[in-house]
Amino acid sequence: MDSRALSSVSLPTWDVVYVDATGSTNAVAAATPVPGRVVVTDHQTAGRGRLDRGWETPAGVALTFSAVIDPELPDAQWPWLPLLAGVAVADAVRRATALVTSLKWPNDVLVGDRKLAGILVERVAGPAGPVAVVGVGVNVHQTELPVPYATSLALEGATLDRADLLQAVLAGIAGELAGWRSSEGDPTGLRASYRAQCGTLGRDVRVELPGGGEVVGRAEDVDDQGRLVVRVAGGGTCALSAGDVVHLHQPNPPPALS
Repeated sequence: MDSRALSSVSLPTWDVVYVDATGSTNAVAAATPVPGRVVVTDHQTAGRGRLDRGWETPAGVALTFSAVIDPELPDAQWPWLPLLAGVAVADAVRRATALVTSLKWPNDVLVGDRKLAGILVERVAGPAGPVAVVGVGVNVHQTELPVPYATSLALEGATLDRADLLQAVLAGIAGELAGWRSSEGDPTGLRASYRAQCGTLGRDVRVELPGGGEVVGRAEDVDDQGRLVVRVAGGGTCALSAGDVVHLHQPNPPPALS
């Protein structure tokens, strides 16, 4: 389909490496974690998501890549990086396709209530210190998906080459990173941008925790550390730094950013 164009993407600020097929682009990128390197593949056979979930997509239909990033900021600011990646991907999709997107905390990109893209950020040891590997998977050309809560650009009526989308997303990540660094990690601007796009806020949610158990309540806010603040039964709140969010039924959810 657009594999030839994808294999020839070249950008001045990124070192893009194309492979026909691989188990996990995050694993390939982590093996040679040079900041600025991007590993993109036509076919990812053993992708990894949050909570160690595995997935595979058919060849030629999804945009799957991993970018190595040095945030150049103190460790205390790193929890914002997954949210920054979500903002960058959602913005890129919206600008390239005019689709209405939103974010499910921390960084799933949704169209309506269906997942279009997932992001996994991992911290690894680089040649000069820790770096982040940002893995992104966007459903592009699929006309059938194995689960009802997923969607693709094609199913939403959008036509876009994966090469064009890759360039748009990488430009978005670079722009968000530049703004974040120039603020010296101050999350104020990023937090405002994220909250404006986060469709989880104001929703009743169930958050499945990594170690087991769950939290059920109303998602009220994202705090200054990027944690999801949930008001639980009895009126108390808890701030969650990790977990898998399930949006519970709500007749009139807040509108997504268009």
